[in-house]
Amino acid sequence: MIHITLPDGAVREYEQGVTSLDIAKSISEGLARKVLAAEVNGEVWDATRPINNDVQLRLLTWDDKGAKSTFWHSSAHLMAEALESIFPGTKFGIGPAIETGFYYDIDLGDRTITEEDLKKIEDKMKELAKLNNAYVRKDVAKDDAINYFTRKADPYKIELLQSLHDGSITFYTQGNFTDLCKGPHIPGTGPIKAVKLTNIAGAYWRGNEKNKMLTRIYGVTFPAQKELDEYLLLLEEAKKRDHRKLGKELELFTFSEKVGSGLALWLPKGAMLRERLQNFLQKAQIESGYLPVITPHIGSKQLYVTSGHWEKYGKDSFRPITTPQEGEEFMLKPMNCPHHCEIYKSSPRSYKDLPLRLAEFGTVYRYEQSGELHGLTRVRGFTQDDAHLFCRPEQVLEEFKKVIDLVLYVFKSLDFHNYTAQISLRDQEDRSKYIGSDENWEIAEKAIMIAAEEKGLKTVVEYGEAAFYGPKLDFMVKDALGRSWQLGTIQVDYNLPERFELEYIDSDNSRKRPVMIHRAPFGSLERFVAVLIEHCAGNFPMWLAPIQLKVLPISEKYSEYAHFVANELKKHDIRGEVDDRNEKIGKKIRDTELMKVPYMLIIGEKEMNEGKVAVRKHGEGDKGAVPLEEFISTIKEIVNEQLKGKS
Repeated sequence: MIHITLPDGAVREYEQGVTSLDIAKSISEGLARKVLAAEVNGEVWDATRPINNDVQLRLLTWDDKGAKSTFWHSSAHLMAEALESIFPGTKFGIGPAIETGFYYDIDLGDRTITEEDLKKIEDKMKELAKLNNAYVRKDVAKDDAINYFTRKADPYKIELLQSLHDGSITFYTQGNFTDLCKGPHIPGTGPIKAVKLTNIAGAYWRGNEKNKMLTRIYGVTFPAQKELDEYLLLLEEAKKRDHRKLGKELELFTFSEKVGSGLALWLPKGAMLRERLQNFLQKAQIESGYLPVITPHIGSKQLYVTSGHWEKYGKDSFRPITTPQEGEEFMLKPMNCPHHCEIYKSSPRSYKDLPLRLAEFGTVYRYEQSGELHGLTRVRGFTQDDAHLFCRPEQVLEEFKKVIDLVLYVFKSLDFHNYTAQISLRDQEDRSKYIGSDENWEIAEKAIMIAAEEKGLKTVVEYGEAAFYGPKLDFMVKDALGRSWQLGTIQVDYNLPERFELEYIDSDNSRKRPVMIHRAPFGSLERFVAVLIEHCAGNFPMWLAPIQLKVLPISEKYSEYAHFVANELKKHDIRGEVDDRNEKIGKKIRDTELMKVPYMLIIGEKEMNEGKVAVRKHGEGDKGAVPLEEFISTIKEIVNEQLKGKS
């Protein structure tokens, strides 16, 4: 007999070999019908996989992230079965679940998938799903696995098998399709009721531009047609909010192939928006005791060898820059933290100097594959709102909580109210990806969990998501469309101080290592702006809008008063422009609406004579005429309220 501990602390006894689905049935048949997967000791398993030891168990239904991922992974296999049925001889690369849905990279030889083919594949997937074929897991010897895919003439699976160890290889079969797969999968194909294949793209095998270009088919599935219909409506809204589209329309940023892929060019309005964000955070940081620093855009390669970044991320960085001096190599800066370690080390430090909080809006560079670049969310050069706090071990918890407060202040001021704090810990099995002692990792992980609990954060724990040098708290923010984005991050690090031999003199005159906290409330300005654009559909809060209002004279003779109004607004730090083009007032209003400017002030004879402005609000229309002084007071009040997160 084995003991199963459920989330409520209840312990149930079952025979060895029981499955999570069996356990669900023993609780309730209704529950069993909803179970898609299970979390066994923190790892997602097939609900039909036998359990042979005492474990902690959580049954996963559609509302759980792990269940959705499993559902979509299983749907990728269902699509592969449909493809093999319609296009015999198709060769398969990889087919993972993604944040929403799944994809599969395939090689069709000389054939090309068309939009018409997608409909045929969808219909076949629905037909196969109705059979409710079980997803069956099987352990396979490496030689047998290679022989199987050799007979199928599938070089991609054979290549994947070369890097796997004998004894760790599993196949999954549903219906007439068998795939090399670690799993997990849902019990059967039956729950897959609604199918939509959304896109066809090209993808280099294993992300390497030197390899063959495969066809990537994206799709999404749901357990009910209603949910798919709702998702497709959100997808249409997402297209309207796409930051690449709005960034161009609102004249915020652009890209140039001559400058280089993945390197954003900020246009004047985008630069103003970015500058406002930066000033907003800098003010909050200064009030919280941060000190500004500036570091160069390059650094000696040896700096990143010392930090460990070269070993872990060297392949994702730009190639080292050589100089005329033999053996001298520099790198475009991939991280700011090694530079900040050297700033810390530039002077002797006492325990009285700590915590030392160093902050920089530092631009870093990483070589992303061209196929992975995406607007501002995936670029090769980006600016982090980076800060590194050096503190004594007993200060870690308090400093961590203060950083949480700062992150929440940022979210509140920008109307991000729906978020979850993800506690990102080490992989429970593979520790080779990390540096540092188990003791320091355990101390750091405990500090994060206590801080999150004391701040009352809604949290989830994700194993294997820690940085290579320490655990972290990642803020997963949901936007207006319900999509989840990883924005702010806080990380505890006992390892870089060790690698850089950082010290402070303690009260007993002994030399001690400081603890380092990495934090970035925005993450990167580029990605944050992209998420913000899509969250508010380009309708920025008043305090952040690059142009807060436009003054529109209805004819040339009111232009002088219009400019007077704009100058008065400027004295109160209200950003306005005068549109004195020789156009009808209707066109000026339409053009201003399209640019999503929060307010318009219409100026005619009556307004000029009475010292007033006729106010129009974006998306709402006329608000009546008011004295200029009253309008200025109203705008200042709106801005102050927004910065407090109250409107």
